[in-house]
Amino acid sequence: MSKPSLLIYIHGFNSSAKSHKAMVMQEYCRQYRPDIKVVVPDLPAYPQDAAIALTSLIERYLTQYQIGLVGSSLGGYFSLWLNHKFGLRAVVVNPAVKPYDLLTDYLGVQTNPYTQQQYLLEWHHMDELKALDIANIRNPDTIWLLQQQDDEVLDYRQAVEKLNGVKQTVEAGGDHSFVDFERYPESIIQFLQL
Repeated sequence: MSKPSLLIYIHGFNSSAKSHKAMVMQEYCRQYRPDIKVVVPDLPAYPQDAAIALTSLIERYLTQYQIGLVGSSLGGYFSLWLNHKFGLRAVVVNPAVKPYDLLTDYLGVQTNPYTQQQYLLEWHHMDELKALDIANIRNPDTIWLLQQQDDEVLDYRQAVEKLNGVKQTVEAGGDHSFVDFERYPESIIQFLQL
């Protein structure tokens, strides 16, 4: 008998379980695939803490469920690391592939606009991010990149280059939120084999 399906949505930097794409995936599954359990954790602000929380979450479900990952921005970076660590299929949406460079502009006091949590982002957190970097994608057939070229936060070419060899959907226009993400939940679930 096959395992039940679990979709884990991993939000980005200064985001939360209430992010738009997370809600789109939850609503799609509620309407069309109620057999899929959807988990959207509110991640800790610091990279090492987030990595520990995600590892713990996956280890809790790994033996009972067929797990697929959807990660956006920094969540895409975590998803690539988890794909490498556990061999889980992953869809990454406008992923950060060098967040340890990108987030140096955000060092100092941060306030999460969703949760209002305040925290201090410091240089050693960039080292925590570097520790999660995956130099070579081990199983490119298990990753799908969804990328929009007019992402105002990230240089889309970094993800296209880093994820050379994986399934890629690169769209002209759009932005960092990934405009019209509502077109993709069915295809995402098919790719994740849930």
